[in-house]
Amino acid sequence: MKRKTFIKLSGTFMAAPLISPYYSFAQQDRLKNWAGNLTYSTGNVFYPTTVAEVQQLVKAHTKIKALGTRHCFNTIADSRDNLLSTSKMNQVVSLNTAENTVTVEAGIKYGELAPYLHQKGYALHNLASLPHISVGGSITTATHGSGIRNGNLSSAVTGLELVIADGSIVHFSKAADREKLNAAVVGLGALGIITKVTLAIQPTFMVSQRVFTGLPMAQVKENFEKIMSAGYSVSLFYDWQTDLINEVWIKSRIGTDTLPDQPEFYGAKAATKNLHPIIALGAENCTEQMGVPGPWFERLPHFKMGFTPSSGKELQAEYFVPLHHAVAAIEAVAKLGKQIGPHLFITEIRTIAADDLWMSPCRHQTSVTIHFTWKQETEAVLALLPQIEQALAPFNPRPHWGKVFTLAPKILEARYPKLHDFKKLVAAFDPHGKFRNGFLERNIYG
Repeated sequence: MKRKTFIKLSGTFMAAPLISPYYSFAQQDRLKNWAGNLTYSTGNVFYPTTVAEVQQLVKAHTKIKALGTRHCFNTIADSRDNLLSTSKMNQVVSLNTAENTVTVEAGIKYGELAPYLHQKGYALHNLASLPHISVGGSITTATHGSGIRNGNLSSAVTGLELVIADGSIVHFSKAADREKLNAAVVGLGALGIITKVTLAIQPTFMVSQRVFTGLPMAQVKENFEKIMSAGYSVSLFYDWQTDLINEVWIKSRIGTDTLPDQPEFYGAKAATKNLHPIIALGAENCTEQMGVPGPWFERLPHFKMGFTPSSGKELQAEYFVPLHHAVAAIEAVAKLGKQIGPHLFITEIRTIAADDLWMSPCRHQTSVTIHFTWKQETEAVLALLPQIEQALAPFNPRPHWGKVFTLAPKILEARYPKLHDFKKLVAAFDPHGKFRNGFLERNIYG
């Protein structure tokens, strides 16, 4: 670094505490998302530690956007102006044992919250495949786990605190006004900055996990709902190249739906060692399998909190279709198997229970999700997505808000009946578009 540059930067950082204790000045190397496929459009990143600091920042800027743990694969959390990271707002606020709820700051990761709850004798109803994601970011994009009787992570929210465009604080609660909470939970970052979240909890429980390989597609077509109901959480991993599902992961809640120790499952063979969803990769970063019981938070995710699950150099896309269309939707995508195969790491097929959240892909429909983990071959993937979306069109697919998709805004509007009402709510809280960005302009207002 040149001496003049060093002196200039040194002066800047020495002055920083006098200006703001929670500001990171424009970075020479801008932040990237977890996968590395997206470089955020500004280096102006704020790291508040209190709600009051969030309020000050929101008041001070005409454009600002909340940033979670950067696990989205699209620009939903991007800004050309200012980013506000909630990563330092990551504490448990309170545990209400009378009402079976926990209130947390929005930046806390599920992998941080879960051990705390377990130690206190409690659990959440479900977890996503990665525990590294934040509560605030996960609920605003309707991120989910699996389970035909389990709603997505947003469905556990019973209360929400937001800082809206004028810097004031707004509270939503299921007790006070369930419909307003349903409107705000999956907020896509459009309503304001989530600062606190209250989640429903339940007594802690134990889970065992078993994996089977080589499930015949004929069995999937004939017994899909039985297969997906065989455990508390069930995932199918498939590469679309043969008539055999590569792996079936069954997570069973001890005492209620424990899978017997059996050598076969609908024609699939029990694994003899721990496996990675991509069977050729080592399983050291994966959660324990082979039927070994463990706490819910050490089995419901696919990957351990203490490890990075992969290099992250990938792309992800995911589509939700109604459960009753599951087999037809899988068959439709399978016809594109030859085109998909060269660019795919693996597909995961899961189920999620219906909910009442306005912008949730599972609103009023129990869903099957077809998830693609792609090689980071952006041009090829973006050329394939319209073909997949067209194949799924008869089933009215809804995309995951945090992953890549190419569906037109008019299609999204048709598939989200509450979108018009949602935009009216956004206008009330953010009349001048302080929290709008390119993603919202294209997909919600396009």
